[in-house]
Amino acid sequence: MYIGRFAPSPSGPLHFGSLVAALGSYFQAKAQSGRWLVRIEDIDPPREIAGASSLILKTLEAYQLVWDGDVLYQSSRLTAYQQQVDQWLSSDDAYLCECTRRQIKETHGFYQGTCRHKGLMASGNQAVRLKVTHPISAFDDQRYGSLTIPAGLVHEDFIIKRRDGLFAYNLAVVLDDIYQGVTEVVRGADLIEPTGRQISLYKTLGATPVSYLHLPLAIDDSGNKLSKQNHAAGIDLTNPVPTLMNAMRFLGFSLDDHMAGSTPEELLKWGVENWHLQQLSDALKIKPPFSNDAL
Repeated sequence: MYIGRFAPSPSGPLHFGSLVAALGSYFQAKAQSGRWLVRIEDIDPPREIAGASSLILKTLEAYQLVWDGDVLYQSSRLTAYQQQVDQWLSSDDAYLCECTRRQIKETHGFYQGTCRHKGLMASGNQAVRLKVTHPISAFDDQRYGSLTIPAGLVHEDFIIKRRDGLFAYNLAVVLDDIYQGVTEVVRGADLIEPTGRQISLYKTLGATPVSYLHLPLAIDDSGNKLSKQNHAAGIDLTNPVPTLMNAMRFLGFSLDDHMAGSTPEELLKWGVENWHLQQLSDALKIKPPFSNDAL
């Protein structure tokens, strides 16, 4: 069975770009008679806004985006993350690293394995890095096709637990997707860059990687990605139909004006029946740049 998911972080209300990602993952799952899960990725408290989790769920309900099963909160999975980190540390598949972001930027911007053979003992303010034994140089995207990963990232031992003691996104998302049985990840094209690391994690864990579909990004008038960090406005909960129609048009649907009189349920049902990947914006054919900002 197809299992997809929408996994927002509670760092603010859902904005238009978030709605696009939610709809893309919902249509892809429901068009294949699959399950659509919702996961709240609440493992970065400094970036979280009080009440955002409940507001996100309330917004999904207002847009009639009904999820299957219970909502999974990543904060309930901290023990599982730590157990995996401890297992890799004890088997020498991971190690402590004391390198700072500044030091790494001074060495061509990529981590050079400086601490890999130091055998550092825990003393606080250290990250945990996984030894990359399954380097990924390219992967296939359902819409972009084959994507090549920059050479500097392919063999880079990456962080699975941060210096501040918080678990890294790549570790948590892969462990949770395996735990929930996710078969395909549908998300914004801004998350193409860490995909190679995530596939490497699947292989290290002896699990079959999911397939990936990256969606076009909504941008503001200045050409910046709509995001909570850029203070994108939350979407309207009281009158969802106009925003829902705009988001569906952004995903390539041709909607007649008379459909403005539809309910959200009717629009979503029509969307599921008419969804196909070929409708996605030609913007997807422009491969976004990779970056190395997850140190």
